[in-house]
Amino acid sequence: MSAPLLINTIQESVAYASEAAQHEGVLQLDTMPEIQVERPGNSEHGDFATNLPLRLSRATRINPLELAQAIAKHISPNDVIDHVEAAPPGFINFYLKQSWLQKQVDVIRQSGSKFGDVDTGQGRKVMVEFVSVNPTGPVHVGHTRGAVLGSALANVLEAAGFEVTREYYVNDAGNQMQLFYKSVLARYQQELGQEAEIPENGYMGEYITELAKDILNIEGDRFLKMEEEQALLEIGDIGREKIVSTIKDDLSSIGVEFDNWFSERSLFSSGEYEETIDFLREKDYLSERDGALWFNSVMLGDDKDNVIVKTSGESTYFASDIVYHR
Repeated sequence: MSAPLLINTIQESVAYASEAAQHEGVLQLDTMPEIQVERPGNSEHGDFATNLPLRLSRATRINPLELAQAIAKHISPNDVIDHVEAAPPGFINFYLKQSWLQKQVDVIRQSGSKFGDVDTGQGRKVMVEFVSVNPTGPVHVGHTRGAVLGSALANVLEAAGFEVTREYYVNDAGNQMQLFYKSVLARYQQELGQEAEIPENGYMGEYITELAKDILNIEGDRFLKMEEEQALLEIGDIGREKIVSTIKDDLSSIGVEFDNWFSERSLFSSGEYEETIDFLREKDYLSERDGALWFNSVMLGDDKDNVIVKTSGESTYFASDIVYHR
Protein backbone atom coordinates (compact mmCIF):
# COMPACT_ATOMS: atom_id res chain seq x y z
CA MET A 1 0.00 0.00 0.00
CA SER A 2 1.47 3.34 -1.05
CA ALA A 3 1.60 6.34 1.30
CA PRO A 4 -1.23 8.20 -0.53
CA LEU A 5 -3.42 5.10 -0.36
CA LEU A 6 -2.61 4.61 3.33
CA ILE A 7 -3.49 8.23 4.09
CA ASN A 8 -6.71 7.84 2.13
CA THR A 9 -7.58 4.75 4.22
CA ILE A 10 -7.02 6.70 7.44
CA GLN A 11 -9.10 9.62 6.14
CA GLU A 12 -11.97 7.24 5.37
CA SER A 13 -11.83 5.75 8.86
CA VAL A 14 -11.89 9.24 10.41
CA ALA A 15 -14.83 10.25 8.19
CA TYR A 16 -16.76 7.13 9.24
CA ALA A 17 -15.98 7.73 12.92
CA SER A 18 -17.01 11.39 12.67
CA GLU A 19 -20.32 10.35 11.13
CA ALA A 20 -20.84 7.90 14.01
CA ALA A 21 -20.13 10.71 16.49
CA GLN A 22 -22.76 12.83 14.74
CA HIS A 23 -25.33 10.05 15.09
CA GLU A 24 -24.58 10.03 18.83
CA GLY A 25 -25.33 13.74 18.98
CA VAL A 26 -21.78 14.78 19.91
CA LEU A 27 -21.30 16.57 16.59
CA GLN A 28 -23.82 18.71 14.77
CA LEU A 29 -22.39 19.99 11.49
CA ASP A 30 -23.90 20.66 8.08
CA THR A 31 -20.57 20.17 6.31
CA MET A 32 -17.44 18.34 7.39
CA PRO A 33 -14.11 20.11 6.76
CA GLU A 34 -11.34 18.39 4.83
CA ILE A 35 -9.68 15.68 6.88
CA GLN A 36 -5.94 16.37 6.96
CA VAL A 37 -3.61 13.49 7.85
CA GLU A 38 0.10 14.11 8.43
CA ARG A 39 3.19 12.48 9.88
CA PRO A 40 3.81 13.75 13.45
CA GLY A 41 7.09 15.49 14.13
CA ASN A 42 7.63 13.16 17.11
CA SER A 43 7.33 9.41 16.46
CA GLU A 44 6.02 8.95 20.01
CA HIS A 45 2.83 10.62 18.80
CA GLY A 46 2.13 7.82 16.32
CA ASP A 47 2.82 7.10 12.67
CA PHE A 48 0.09 9.44 11.43
CA ALA A 49 -2.16 12.03 13.04
CA THR A 50 -5.09 14.30 12.27
CA ASN A 51 -5.96 17.65 13.81
CA LEU A 52 -9.63 17.43 12.77
CA PRO A 53 -10.94 17.82 16.38
CA LEU A 54 -9.07 21.13 16.71
CA ARG A 55 -10.70 22.40 13.54
CA LEU A 56 -14.14 21.14 14.54
CA SER A 57 -13.93 22.81 17.94
CA ARG A 58 -14.00 26.24 16.34
CA ALA A 59 -17.36 25.50 14.73
CA THR A 60 -18.91 23.46 17.57
CA ARG A 61 -17.35 25.26 20.56
CA ILE A 62 -16.74 21.86 22.10
CA ASN A 63 -13.48 21.03 23.86
CA PRO A 64 -11.19 19.61 21.12
CA LEU A 65 -9.90 16.79 23.32
CA GLU A 66 -13.50 15.68 24.02
CA LEU A 67 -14.14 15.70 20.26
CA ALA A 68 -10.97 13.67 19.67
CA GLN A 69 -12.11 11.08 22.22
CA ALA A 70 -15.64 10.94 20.77
CA ILE A 71 -14.30 10.29 17.26
CA ALA A 72 -11.41 7.99 18.22
CA LYS A 73 -13.63 5.50 20.02
CA HIS A 74 -15.33 4.68 16.71
CA ILE A 75 -12.05 3.83 14.94
CA SER A 76 -11.43 0.11 15.27
CA PRO A 77 -8.11 -1.69 14.76
CA ASN A 78 -7.72 -3.50 11.44
CA ASP A 79 -5.03 -5.16 9.33
CA VAL A 80 -3.13 -1.87 9.15
CA ILE A 81 -4.05 0.18 12.23
CA ASP A 82 -2.94 -1.23 15.57
CA HIS A 83 -4.63 1.39 17.74
CA VAL A 84 -5.52 5.08 17.96
CA GLU A 85 -5.19 7.59 20.76
CA ALA A 86 -6.87 10.90 21.47
CA ALA A 87 -4.14 13.31 22.54
CA PRO A 88 -4.19 16.88 23.84
CA PRO A 89 -4.93 19.47 22.80
CA GLY A 90 -7.09 17.75 20.16
CA PHE A 91 -5.27 15.25 17.99
CA ILE A 92 -6.07 11.69 16.96
CA ASN A 93 -2.86 9.69 16.66
CA PHE A 94 -2.66 6.51 14.59
CA TYR A 95 -0.24 3.67 15.32
CA LEU A 96 0.37 1.14 12.55
CA LYS A 97 0.78 -2.58 13.16
CA GLN A 98 4.37 -3.78 13.22
CA SER A 99 3.36 -6.91 11.30
CA TRP A 100 1.94 -4.75 8.51
CA LEU A 101 5.07 -2.58 8.40
CA GLN A 102 7.26 -5.68 8.17
CA LYS A 103 5.24 -6.95 5.21
CA GLN A 104 5.94 -3.69 3.40
CA VAL A 105 9.60 -4.69 3.13
CA ASP A 106 8.58 -7.56 0.85
CA VAL A 107 6.23 -5.26 -1.07
CA ILE A 108 9.06 -2.78 -1.65
CA ARG A 109 11.47 -5.50 -2.76
CA GLN A 110 8.94 -6.98 -5.18
CA SER A 111 8.02 -3.58 -6.62
CA GLY A 112 11.64 -2.56 -7.10
CA SER A 113 12.11 0.88 -8.62
CA LYS A 114 8.36 1.14 -9.26
CA PHE A 115 7.51 1.25 -5.55
CA GLY A 116 5.67 4.44 -4.71
CA ASP A 117 4.68 5.17 -8.31
CA VAL A 118 1.18 6.58 -8.83
CA ASP A 119 -1.06 6.95 -11.88
CA THR A 120 -1.87 10.65 -11.65
CA GLY A 121 -0.82 11.21 -15.26
CA GLN A 122 -2.77 8.23 -16.61
CA GLY A 123 -0.42 7.94 -19.57
CA ARG A 124 -0.73 11.54 -20.73
CA LYS A 125 2.24 12.73 -22.76
CA VAL A 126 4.65 15.32 -21.36
CA MET A 127 7.85 16.64 -22.90
CA VAL A 128 10.55 18.03 -20.62
CA GLU A 129 13.13 20.08 -22.51
CA PHE A 130 16.16 20.97 -20.42
CA VAL A 131 19.87 21.88 -20.49
CA SER A 132 19.81 22.84 -24.22
CA VAL A 133 23.03 24.89 -24.04
CA ASN A 134 24.66 26.01 -27.29
CA PRO A 135 26.98 23.34 -28.74
CA THR A 136 29.87 25.81 -28.72
CA GLY A 137 31.73 24.33 -25.77
CA PRO A 138 31.61 21.75 -22.98
CA VAL A 139 29.02 21.92 -20.22
CA HIS A 140 30.00 23.57 -16.93
CA VAL A 141 28.71 23.35 -13.37
CA GLY A 142 25.93 25.87 -14.01
CA HIS A 143 24.63 23.78 -16.89
CA THR A 144 24.75 20.56 -14.87
CA ARG A 145 22.60 22.14 -12.17
CA GLY A 146 19.83 22.55 -14.73
CA ALA A 147 20.54 19.06 -16.04
CA VAL A 148 20.04 17.47 -12.63
CA LEU A 149 16.89 19.48 -11.89
CA GLY A 150 15.39 18.73 -15.31
CA SER A 151 16.19 15.04 -15.06
CA ALA A 152 14.70 14.85 -11.56
CA LEU A 153 11.50 16.57 -12.74
CA ALA A 154 11.20 14.13 -15.66
CA ASN A 155 11.70 11.18 -13.29
CA VAL A 156 9.02 12.49 -10.92
CA LEU A 157 6.54 12.95 -13.77
CA GLU A 158 7.30 9.45 -15.02
CA ALA A 159 6.75 8.01 -11.54
CA ALA A 160 3.44 9.89 -11.46
CA GLY A 161 2.14 8.02 -14.49
CA PHE A 162 2.99 10.42 -17.32
CA GLU A 163 4.57 9.28 -20.59
CA VAL A 164 7.67 11.48 -20.54
CA THR A 165 9.95 12.48 -23.41
CA ARG A 166 13.25 14.08 -22.40
CA GLU A 167 14.49 16.48 -25.07
CA TYR A 168 17.69 18.43 -25.57
CA TYR A 169 17.10 21.32 -27.97
CA VAL A 170 20.43 21.75 -29.77
CA ASN A 171 20.84 25.48 -30.50
CA ASP A 172 23.00 24.89 -33.58
CA ALA A 173 21.79 27.81 -35.70
CA GLY A 174 22.48 31.52 -35.54
CA ASN A 175 25.36 33.90 -34.97
CA GLN A 176 26.94 32.07 -32.01
CA MET A 177 27.45 28.97 -34.12
CA GLN A 178 29.08 31.05 -36.88
CA LEU A 179 31.50 32.49 -34.32
CA PHE A 180 32.24 28.97 -33.11
CA TYR A 181 32.91 27.71 -36.65
CA LYS A 182 35.22 30.65 -37.40
CA SER A 183 37.07 30.18 -34.11
CA VAL A 184 37.73 26.49 -34.82
CA LEU A 185 38.86 27.22 -38.39
CA ALA A 186 41.21 29.97 -37.19
CA ARG A 187 42.87 27.64 -34.64
CA TYR A 188 43.10 24.92 -37.30
CA GLN A 189 44.83 27.35 -39.67
CA GLN A 190 47.20 28.48 -36.92
CA GLU A 191 48.17 24.87 -36.20
CA LEU A 192 49.25 24.63 -39.85
CA GLY A 193 51.36 27.79 -39.60
CA GLN A 194 48.83 30.06 -41.27
CA GLU A 195 48.12 33.60 -40.11
CA ALA A 196 44.58 33.65 -38.77
CA GLU A 197 42.75 35.54 -36.05
CA ILE A 198 39.91 34.54 -33.78
CA PRO A 199 36.91 36.71 -34.76
CA GLU A 200 35.70 39.45 -32.44
CA ASN A 201 33.59 37.89 -29.66
CA GLY A 202 34.81 34.47 -30.81
CA TYR A 203 35.67 31.50 -28.62
CA MET A 204 39.10 31.66 -26.99
CA GLY A 205 39.04 28.61 -24.72
CA GLU A 206 41.82 26.04 -24.76
CA TYR A 207 39.24 23.46 -25.81
CA ILE A 208 39.00 25.20 -29.21
CA THR A 209 42.73 24.65 -29.77
CA GLU A 210 42.44 21.01 -28.68
CA LEU A 211 39.45 20.57 -30.98
CA ALA A 212 41.40 22.05 -33.92
CA LYS A 213 44.35 19.72 -33.22
CA ASP A 214 41.99 16.75 -33.07
CA ILE A 215 40.47 17.67 -36.43
CA LEU A 216 43.94 18.18 -37.94
CA ASN A 217 45.11 14.75 -36.77
CA ILE A 218 42.10 13.06 -38.38
CA GLU A 219 41.44 15.21 -41.46
CA GLY A 220 44.91 16.48 -42.29
CA ASP A 221 45.33 19.78 -44.14
CA ARG A 222 42.50 19.24 -46.63
CA PHE A 223 40.55 22.29 -45.41
CA LEU A 224 43.37 24.57 -46.58
CA LYS A 225 42.82 23.32 -50.11
CA MET A 226 39.22 24.48 -50.43
CA GLU A 227 37.37 27.78 -50.50
CA GLU A 228 37.14 29.29 -47.02
CA GLU A 229 33.34 29.31 -47.05
CA GLN A 230 33.27 25.57 -47.78
CA ALA A 231 36.05 24.92 -45.25
CA LEU A 232 34.10 26.85 -42.64
CA LEU A 233 30.99 24.78 -43.30
CA GLU A 234 32.73 21.40 -43.18
CA ILE A 235 35.08 22.03 -40.26
CA GLY A 236 32.19 23.66 -38.40
CA ASP A 237 30.06 20.55 -38.80
CA ILE A 238 32.86 18.35 -37.49
CA GLY A 239 33.44 20.66 -34.52
CA ARG A 240 29.74 20.79 -33.74
CA GLU A 241 29.42 17.00 -33.77
CA LYS A 242 32.43 16.60 -31.49
CA ILE A 243 31.09 19.14 -28.98
CA VAL A 244 27.63 17.53 -28.97
CA SER A 245 29.27 14.14 -28.44
CA THR A 246 31.25 15.55 -25.50
CA ILE A 247 28.10 17.07 -24.00
CA LYS A 248 26.30 13.72 -24.32
CA ASP A 249 29.15 11.88 -22.60
CA ASP A 250 29.44 14.44 -19.79
CA LEU A 251 25.71 14.40 -19.05
CA SER A 252 25.57 10.61 -19.28
CA SER A 253 28.38 10.38 -16.70
CA ILE A 254 26.04 11.97 -14.12
CA GLY A 255 23.08 9.83 -15.13
CA VAL A 256 21.29 12.36 -17.34
CA GLU A 257 19.97 10.86 -20.59
CA PHE A 258 17.72 12.20 -23.35
CA ASP A 259 15.19 10.53 -25.63
CA ASN A 260 15.54 13.15 -28.33
CA TRP A 261 18.29 15.53 -29.46
CA PHE A 262 16.49 18.09 -31.62
CA SER A 263 18.59 20.21 -33.98
CA GLU A 264 17.45 23.82 -34.40
CA ARG A 265 19.31 23.84 -37.71
CA SER A 266 16.91 21.18 -39.04
CA LEU A 267 14.11 23.76 -38.92
CA PHE A 268 15.92 25.66 -41.68
CA SER A 269 17.34 22.76 -43.72
CA SER A 270 13.95 21.01 -43.87
CA GLY A 271 12.17 24.05 -45.30
CA GLU A 272 9.92 24.38 -42.24
CA TYR A 273 11.21 27.88 -41.54
CA GLU A 274 10.25 29.22 -44.99
CA GLU A 275 6.90 27.43 -44.85
CA THR A 276 6.12 29.01 -41.48
CA ILE A 277 7.12 32.51 -42.64
CA ASP A 278 4.87 32.13 -45.69
CA PHE A 279 2.03 30.90 -43.49
CA LEU A 280 2.37 33.90 -41.15
CA ARG A 281 2.44 36.32 -44.10
CA GLU A 282 -0.76 34.81 -45.50
CA LYS A 283 -2.46 35.31 -42.12
CA ASP A 284 -1.23 38.95 -41.91
CA TYR A 285 0.75 38.17 -38.76
CA LEU A 286 3.93 39.77 -40.16
CA SER A 287 4.88 43.34 -40.99
CA GLU A 288 8.09 45.05 -42.11
CA ARG A 289 9.19 48.03 -40.02
CA ASP A 290 12.53 49.78 -39.61
CA GLY A 291 14.24 47.28 -41.89
CA ALA A 292 13.22 44.29 -39.75
CA LEU A 293 10.46 41.71 -39.97
CA TRP A 294 8.03 41.80 -37.02
CA PHE A 295 5.53 39.31 -35.68
CA ASN A 296 2.31 41.21 -34.91
CA SER A 297 1.80 39.54 -31.54
CA VAL A 298 -0.18 42.48 -30.09
CA MET A 299 -3.13 41.44 -32.25
CA LEU A 300 -3.02 38.09 -30.44
CA GLY A 301 -3.10 39.64 -26.97
CA ASP A 302 0.61 40.19 -26.29
CA ASP A 303 1.77 43.53 -24.86
CA LYS A 304 4.25 44.17 -27.69
CA ASP A 305 5.20 42.96 -31.17
CA ASN A 306 8.36 40.87 -31.58
CA VAL A 307 11.16 40.96 -34.13
CA ILE A 308 11.61 37.64 -35.94
CA VAL A 309 14.16 38.76 -38.56
CA LYS A 310 16.70 41.45 -37.65
CA THR A 311 17.86 44.22 -39.98
CA SER A 312 20.98 42.09 -40.59
CA GLY A 313 18.78 39.34 -42.02
CA GLU A 314 19.47 37.03 -39.08
CA SER A 315 16.42 35.28 -37.64
CA THR A 316 15.78 35.57 -33.90
CA TYR A 317 15.17 32.86 -31.31
CA PHE A 318 11.54 33.99 -31.32
CA ALA A 319 11.29 32.99 -34.99
CA SER A 320 12.82 29.57 -34.34
CA ASP A 321 10.43 29.02 -31.45
CA ILE A 322 7.42 29.76 -33.66
CA VAL A 323 8.60 27.24 -36.26
CA TYR A 324 9.40 24.66 -33.60
CA HIS A 325 5.99 24.90 -31.93
CA ARG A 326 3.95 25.13 -35.12
